[in-house]
Amino acid sequence: MGIADTSIAAASAALSGVAAFAAWRASKEANHTASSVAQIERDRWHNDLTPRLRLWMGSENQQRGSHLYIRFEGPASLGRLQVRFVVRDDRDHSQDVELAGGPTAETRAQVIWGPYRFRPGIDRADQLGRTSGTILLEAADHTRLAVDPSVRPDWYEGQDGEVRWRRDYGSLPMRLWVECEALGHRPWRLPADVPDSGDHVITGPAISGP
Repeated sequence: MGIADTSIAAASAALSGVAAFAAWRASKEANHTASSVAQIERDRWHNDLTPRLRLWMGSENQQRGSHLYIRFEGPASLGRLQVRFVVRDDRDHSQDVELAGGPTAETRAQVIWGPYRFRPGIDRADQLGRTSGTILLEAADHTRLAVDPSVRPDWYEGQDGEVRWRRDYGSLPMRLWVECEALGHRPWRLPADVPDSGDHVITGPAISGP
């Protein structure tokens, strides 16, 4: 093979390598695009299937807010839904300034900064009343969870401490995270602010879970 033939062969090999790299890169980009489109479609479908839960506060004996009522409105295609409720504070108190002799971050974390908590030990609620037990619902099922007024912290001192606590937090809605799971689906974590007026709120659209 002469010098010219060797050069031609080398050039041909180089061109083949460039073509192969270009084809590989195009295939990789096409796969990435296809994956992105598929993920967008999965996210859209997940959002479309956001559980619709109707929530309201009420009581059978006219006591204000003694139960949180829950009805699973749909979609029925989700099948059985597992639901757990977590009481949210009025805001994040973890970064509040700590004053000498005042409450610590750990102490503040033990306070339900809102009007209601779940009744500790009832319906498998935790001892603070922050988190309910898990309930199972089919479409159109309904149930209720017992709630109590939140407990004022120790630094609301004096004979009017309870009055001041209720004045500050008693008129706020019961703020919740509604954590939902259904077989074959990613979980949902939905916000809900439930007023103590008997008015209904319905969860969704979603803040999707991990």
